[in-house]
Amino acid sequence: MRAIRVAAAAALAAAAVTLTAPTAIAAPEGGSGGTGGNVTPFGFSVTPSTIAPGGRVTLSVTDCDSTATASSAVFDTTTIPRGRTAVATVDRDARRGAVYRVTFTCAGRSGTTALTIAGGSATQTPGGVRGGLGGSVQGSNTAEIAAGAALALVAAAGTVHAARRRTAGRGR
Repeated sequence: MRAIRVAAAAALAAAAVTLTAPTAIAAPEGGSGGTGGNVTPFGFSVTPSTIAPGGRVTLSVTDCDSTATASSAVFDTTTIPRGRTAVATVDRDARRGAVYRVTFTCAGRSGTTALTIAGGSATQTPGGVRGGLGGSVQGSNTAEIAAGAALALVAAAGTVHAARRRTAGRGR
């Protein structure tokens, strides 16, 4: 009978951890196969796609046979050598919560992707939520975080209680 209680407590703990974990749905970033008519013969990306003002982003271009450039309203135009990546620093006065366009150019062809500035209210991006945020979650509020922490605490307390009752029962 006690084994059933411990199993139930373990299942409750697993459910609490699963339900409080953030989820993300990945959308194509850009380049060939991108969304919204943004098809180019080369691939491109900004990593991370959400950054704090003053942060550094890595800009990469694939399948480009020449030097490429990346430009945006929140960082200086950056040259990306063939087969390599480049780093750009986002302006410290970038507006929090804003989404800026990053334009990649290779051999006269251009493609764009979005760069979100962290710290503002959640903004909806066309084509779904951008995956790969590096562990950060945008759009969680204090109530959601408190509810998740409460569920995890209840699950942990239930597991400890069941384990103690089981240990106390063996001493009789």
